[in-house]
Amino acid sequence: MISLERFSEKLVERQQNQSLRTLQLSKGGIDFYSNDYLGLAHSTQLANKIKENYENIPFMGNGATGSRLLSGNNPFVEELEQKLATLFCGEAALLFNSGYSANSALLATVTKRGDTIIYDALIHASLHEGCQLSFANAWAFRHNDLVELEKKMQLAKGSIFVVVEAIYSMDGDMAVLPEIITLCKHYNAYLIVDEAHSTGVYGKNGNGLCCQLGIEQDIFARVYTFGKAVGVHGACVVGSQILIDYLVNFARGFIYTTALPPHTLVSIATAFDFIAENSTLQGQLFSNSRYFSLLRHEEQIPPSSIKVVKVAGNDACKKIATQLIQKGFEVRPIVAPTVAAGEERIRICLHAYNTHDEIRHFIETLETLLAIK
Repeated sequence: MISLERFSEKLVERQQNQSLRTLQLSKGGIDFYSNDYLGLAHSTQLANKIKENYENIPFMGNGATGSRLLSGNNPFVEELEQKLATLFCGEAALLFNSGYSANSALLATVTKRGDTIIYDALIHASLHEGCQLSFANAWAFRHNDLVELEKKMQLAKGSIFVVVEAIYSMDGDMAVLPEIITLCKHYNAYLIVDEAHSTGVYGKNGNGLCCQLGIEQDIFARVYTFGKAVGVHGACVVGSQILIDYLVNFARGFIYTTALPPHTLVSIATAFDFIAENSTLQGQLFSNSRYFSLLRHEEQIPPSSIKVVKVAGNDACKKIATQLIQKGFEVRPIVAPTVAAGEERIRICLHAYNTHDEIRHFIETLETLLAIK
C-alpha cells in the first residue's frame, strides 16, 4: 500500500500554523470578497443577452471537442479574437482558457535559456509558475521599486523580460507603468503586463489600464482575464501578430489543451458589448471606492476596487474575517503563505452594486472589531 504519511505531515504542519486552506461556501452575506467588480457575474440582464445571442448563432456543439489546432477552431472564435484585438488596441489576440494558463504559457514560451526575467515581487502565482517553467534566470525586484529594477536590468544577461501587473491583486495599487516603460526602452527589454484586475474596470469599454493610459503600443504582451470584472471566463494575450503566431506554434498551454466551448465564446463577446452599453458601471464602482477611502481616512489615487486592512498573524486575521462573516459580510482573510508573514490582511473587494449604506455599516463593524481584537 502506498504511504500517504508525507502528505499528512504537510497538512498537519499547515493546520498548526493556521495556514491550512479549505473550501468554503458563501454564507449569503453582503459581498465584499468576490472579483465581480461590475456585478456582471450575477447580472440576469447579461445572462439573458448571452442566452439570446447564443440561440441566434449556428449551433457549434456543446464543446470544442479538441484543441484549436485540431478540431476546436471555428469562424466565431477567430472573429472574437479580432474583436478583442480591436478592443484592446492591439495587432492580434489569442484566447486562452484562463488567466492562469495564459500567464504561465506566455512566460514559459517567449523566454529561453540565458534570458533574464525580472518581475515585481507581488505578481500573480501564475506568472511565478511561468518563470519556473522557463529556462531563463528569474529575479524579483521590490514592489514598484524602480531603483532596484534598474540595478537588476544592468546585471541581466540575454534578452530581458520585465513582468508586472497593472493593478496588484493583494494591495489594489497600480504599477508605475510609464516609468517602467522608460527603463525598458533604455535597456531594450520586453515588458509584459498582467491586466487581470484592470480588465473591464479601467479604460474605454473596459479595455484596461494600459489603453486608458495610452501606452499599449510600448508593451510587448498584455494578458486580459475575463473571469473577474467581465463576469464570465477565459483570457487572452494581446500583442503583435508575430507574438501570437509564435504562441500558436510553441505555447504548450495553448497547443495541448481543449479549446473554450462555444457558449463561453458568446459569453465573452456579449459581456464586452454589455460593458460598452453600461458605461456608468465603472463610475458607480469608483464612487464606492472613493467613499470607502473617505470613511477610512485613506488616500488611494487613483481609486481602486481592491482595499486592504492588514491584520498581522494568521490566527488574528482569520478571527476578524470570521467575525465579519458572522455579522453578515462576506470577506476572506489572506494569510501566509499567500502573503508574507506579518503582511496578513482582510482583502476587501468593492463592487458597482454595493451601496454607500452597506459600505458605511461594514467599516463601522470592522473598526469596532479591530478596536477590541
